[in-house]
Amino acid sequence: MDFDGTLADTQPLILRSLQGTIAELGLPSRTDAECASIIGLPLKECFVQLLDADDCLAERCCEVYRRLFDEYNYPGTVTLFPHVEETLHELHHHGMQLAICSSRARATLDRFVQTFGFNKMVQAVVSADDVLRGKPYPDPTLRVLEITGSSPNETLMVGDASYDIMMGRAAGCPTCGVTYGNQTESQLREAGADYLINDFQDLLTLSIF
Repeated sequence: MDFDGTLADTQPLILRSLQGTIAELGLPSRTDAECASIIGLPLKECFVQLLDADDCLAERCCEVYRRLFDEYNYPGTVTLFPHVEETLHELHHHGMQLAICSSRARATLDRFVQTFGFNKMVQAVVSADDVLRGKPYPDPTLRVLEITGSSPNETLMVGDASYDIMMGRAAGCPTCGVTYGNQTESQLREAGADYLINDFQDLLTLSIF
């Protein structure tokens, strides 16, 4: 499952950090909607797509973004979506292998995993630093399958963005889109999601479980 927009509501923090980066570097303005549309991609790719940035500028944007993200991320800024914690506990209790598969860098992803206590429930955490190619390529999901020893047909990729759905499908996994995150239900449908849920706890009703 994805982290940003699926387990935790990081959108306000990400948008503030993106807009702060654009302002600090004097780059062409972008709307919040335009910024939200690239959430889920590896950070450098976000700036390539959002600003048509070359490699040098994208690297500079990443440096500023990471500094601002840490500055703005005071305790309580990021919260879990409704029913996430109890649903994960329920799945874990019933013996499901859980994994987090994110475009987030290892350092910040690990901090969030520890903060929310996910480390007690998940068998694998795959970050952008663990693969050569990030979403929407299948590499992050394939890494999860390798770590957990699971097969694609018994693994459900859950995410809020088309990039998550495309990644899961490319790895041969069934996919589930959550409609409360960074992209719309229609975008998730167009990406080919096998299931759509409006609340994280609806995972418990899916036939795959």
